[in-house]
Order: sequence, then structure tokens, then C-alpha cells
Amino acid sequence: MFVKLEGRRCLVVGAGKIGEPKIGGLLDTGARVHVIALEASEAVHAWANAGKITLEVRAFAPRDLDGTFLAVVATASRDLNASIYREAQRRGVLCNVVDVPEYCDFYYPAVVRRGDLQIAISTNGQSPSLAQKLRQQLERQFGPGYAAWVAELGETRKLVLASDLDPEKKRDLLHSLASREALKAALAEPVTKKQGASEESAHDDRRVTA
Repeated sequence: MFVKLEGRRCLVVGAGKIGEPKIGGLLDTGARVHVIALEASEAVHAWANAGKITLEVRAFAPRDLDGTFLAVVATASRDLNASIYREAQRRGVLCNVVDVPEYCDFYYPAVVRRGDLQIAISTNGQSPSLAQKLRQQLERQFGPGYAAWVAELGETRKLVLASDLDPEKKRDLLHSLASREALKAALAEPVTKKQGASEESAHDDRRVTA
């Protein structure tokens, strides 16, 4: 499930080396991020000073969950983490206690992002390391060229759906546009343009972009 968090109030409790990347990830979604922590990293303070997040340097209080859609808990205290999770459950707030699967209503997947194409990998919290390795493999399989291709597909889809074609022909055309053959043709274009430059050097560095 991909959840739209833009404009929603999200709470993060804890702002150290574990909480910081979770805060950064929420910022990328456009969420309204509220952070409660006894101490915060330099990056978190910088986000607060820039007005990107709301930061309160103090202990957590149950009222901090008021009006919250989603909570991420990343403190060093197991007892406090469990207490916040139970309070979130009581209030119907989705909660993730980082690295404690039994205290999670949702998991953070490893994600391959190529523009609007997103591929999420999850092991249900059992092995984040495996999820990361699979992400790296998929990043090699799905190169940067997919971003432009998916964007082009989206624009073409709008034109097809707005056309006067009958529904069955629209469906067949959309399927053909997303076919393996169409993908190969789309991704082959930049390769062809680069080929001339590559042939000029006998020692061309052919690294895979990850």
C-alpha cells in the first residue's frame, strides 16, 4: 500500500541517528512533520530552523498523538517505545516502532525509485538486510531510463483515454504501449545516441548505473 501523506500530520518521537532518516523520508512525502525528542541531530535542527519541520526538545506526552495520522517511534528506551505504541493503538493512530516488528502497524519497505515507477520490497520486518540487497539488484535491472519512459506512458495514456477509440481498442493499445518490445525501443534510444561517442574510445568504461 502506498499512502499519500502530503499535508497529513505525522509524529516522530526520537531524532537521533535512527530517527533522522525517518524524518527525512517523511519530508520527501510532503507530510507535516512534528518531532518530539530529548536530543536532536544537527540535520534535524537544521530542518527545524528552516521551517521544514516542527521540533520540540522535550519528553513525549500522550497529547502529542492528538490529530496525528501516523507515528514513527525511534527512541533508545524499549519501555517508552512500547508505551507510545500502546497509546497510538488506543487512539487509532498508525504506528511504527523502528526495528521492532511486533510494535509496527506498517513496515518501511526498501524502495527502488525511477520517477513515478516505485518498486517496494518488504520481508515483513524479518530481514531488512535482505530487502536492501534485493533493492540493489532491482536498481541494476531497472535503470534510470525507466523514469522518462513511465512519464511518457502516462502522457500517452491520457491521450488514448480521451480519444474516440472504443474501450477494447483503448485497452489493447495501452497494453501494447507497456509491452516488452515498446520498452526495449524506448530504452534503446539514448543508448544509440551514446554509441558514437563510445566507439571513439577503445577503453570505454561500461559501468552499470545504480
